[in-house]
Amino acid sequence: MITELYSRGLRNEAMTGPLYKRLAQALTGLIQEGLLKPGTALPPERDLAEGLQVGRVTVRTAYRDLLSTGILESRHGSGTFVSQRVERFEQSLWRLSSFSADMRSRGREPAARILARTVGTPAPEESFLLGLSLDEPVLRLDRLRLADDQPLAIERAVVPIKFLGEDAVSEGSLYDALARNGFKPVRALQRLTAVTLDPSSASILDVKAGAPALLIERISRLEDQRVVEYTRSHYRGDAYDFVAELRIGDDL
Repeated sequence: MITELYSRGLRNEAMTGPLYKRLAQALTGLIQEGLLKPGTALPPERDLAEGLQVGRVTVRTAYRDLLSTGILESRHGSGTFVSQRVERFEQSLWRLSSFSADMRSRGREPAARILARTVGTPAPEESFLLGLSLDEPVLRLDRLRLADDQPLAIERAVVPIKFLGEDAVSEGSLYDALARNGFKPVRALQRLTAVTLDPSSASILDVKAGAPALLIERISRLEDQRVVEYTRSHYRGDAYDFVAELRIGDDL
């Protein structure tokens, strides 16, 4: 690693700019070329400084520069690592599909890890959104959604028990479970909001607290317009792009 850093002109007097900037650029080059793989531990500041014969402050500032851009990540008590690359997904806003179906269409293996699962009566807001009386039971299902074991989203769904049954969903698709019971959603209204993740959600999604995310609130309906699902989901902001096709209206 020391040799590779020197080969990138770290000590070239003709190069301009602070030494820490040149070190940060050299490290970035090693990462982009795949010579430093995602998850690789970098040397402690003191060791790299001694190996390069530079000041420890130079190494610390270079690391800090790359930490701020997300190229590196700091793990408490473990050190500094090359950040894990996350594949970005484009999700259409005009097509209603389940997370599982969407991941399978991309050749990825979907999975769900149950975080919480309870049956009870709806809160007043849930009763209003779902069109239920306050004494009708609902299933609350909080799940971590993964693709090839990569955590991507936290889904918090509320579904009337009459459409699902208490034991109908484990780790598979919620929409598949509804369809098996004859209650397949056919349309939905979604609202997207940019948010930051609280420490608990960030830990579950394996990102830093305060990391950007997309909050998606979805109300899904059956063919007869009955509401079958109300879901609040947090999608990782570094992994998802939501896209929509727009058409020029007739009045333009």
